[in-house]
Amino acid sequence: MIIDAAIYDGFYKTRALPLSAQSCTNFYPTLNRNSNGDVISQSLIGTPGISQLATSGTLNQISRGAWTFQGKAYFVNGSALYRLNEDLTLSSSLGAIAGTSRVSIADNGTQMLILVPGSTGYIFTTGPDSLSSITDDDFDANGNPTSVLFMDGYFSLGTDTKKFIVSSLNNGLAYNALDFGSAEYNPDAIVALFRHKSTLFVFGTETAEAFSNIGGVSFPFQRQEGFVLAKGLAAANSIVPSQETFMFIGNGRDEGPAVWALAGNSTQKVSTEAIDALLEDELAAGALSDSFAYAYSQEGAYFVCWSLTNTTIVLDTSVMKWHERKSDITIDGATTTTAWRCNSMTQAYGLILVGDSIDGRIGQCNLDIYSEYDEIIEREIAGRPFTNQGLPFSVPMIEVKMDAGVGNANAVDPKMRMDRSKNGKTWSGERVRSVGKIGNYDQRVVWRRNGRVFQNETFRFKFAEKARAVIVKIMADII
Repeated sequence: MIIDAAIYDGFYKTRALPLSAQSCTNFYPTLNRNSNGDVISQSLIGTPGISQLATSGTLNQISRGAWTFQGKAYFVNGSALYRLNEDLTLSSSLGAIAGTSRVSIADNGTQMLILVPGSTGYIFTTGPDSLSSITDDDFDANGNPTSVLFMDGYFSLGTDTKKFIVSSLNNGLAYNALDFGSAEYNPDAIVALFRHKSTLFVFGTETAEAFSNIGGVSFPFQRQEGFVLAKGLAAANSIVPSQETFMFIGNGRDEGPAVWALAGNSTQKVSTEAIDALLEDELAAGALSDSFAYAYSQEGAYFVCWSLTNTTIVLDTSVMKWHERKSDITIDGATTTTAWRCNSMTQAYGLILVGDSIDGRIGQCNLDIYSEYDEIIEREIAGRPFTNQGLPFSVPMIEVKMDAGVGNANAVDPKMRMDRSKNGKTWSGERVRSVGKIGNYDQRVVWRRNGRVFQNETFRFKFAEKARAVIVKIMADII
């Protein structure tokens, strides 16, 4: 009996690995539609690679944030601000930015405010370029600012004293100590502010309250009565817009962390139990507050990404399936696997631009790039276990139908590797098959004589080549 292996569910590893050891690393599931918009099949697409456009250097130049301002891309790399120009050259340093932590950035069209959370705020303007510190004594009169956004003419900043403040109208250099508000429904600490359409959300550790701009000459924001989300923010940088809503890593009182989305005037959980388990591990390790998010779209897919310590979890909201992204990093001959090395992202000049987690490189993220700078991308997919209602069975043949003949100058004869496991923990030796040299479009990727299975078995496939990776389906002969 020929079956279509279930490989399209994305990432789902349970605590009991024999039940599910589904991996989907550096692949993402997608739906294929006809001209009428009807779904006709599913497939797996290799995640994009990154090619270098410029670099600010290697020593202590990790990207701390990126922003597009007046149509141009800016990066805080290491301790300085840089501009990637339209001709893809990098400016010299535009000025020093204190600290080493991620920055929070917003702009009002003429001023870009760069905030080092709990420390210094800076205003950058052009014509000519100028970067200056915010020196108004009232800037920190209500506590140390920790996050910034721009809304309705004001820079709004959360502080570490359960208050949020606003700048003077259209002036991020001027503040009044009397211009502050606070979330009153629940006296939890402010983690971050977030703007969604015409609503300002003040996120605490357990709840979020909604505010509106009511105008007037005094403090412009007022609470929207009754509009309270029963979920707080687990990490200040984990909240991100996604199409017509926003998503964040959050939790309520006495709850573990999960990924939530705004749904009307409430929240809806979008993470699976497998994703929740990763977040709980991150929380137990004391690292969840360091997670950060970014979102982008590419060829019909809408990706929302959360970077954790050892992996980046990604939800494609066009199909509501999860996958992981990881990078192999080689330093002094030793290779380690980390979270996806994208440490910041912005879009300008028709490109998806990324800052780096290793050094000062700025790259382009593109599906037609098959490596991350000079590093191989290790791609992996493992579906649900094969089973026969608990009875023994054989697998005489298993075939990966994919876009074959993808060899090129950098990968003359690309290979697919397969191994298998009865428990999701230990794996057999790998068996290797060619996916076709350049132009060999009829190449079949087949493993025969796969032996006898006692109860269930998971098959895993890996592809680590500088070549296009598209899996149409995986079929197996089960007898």
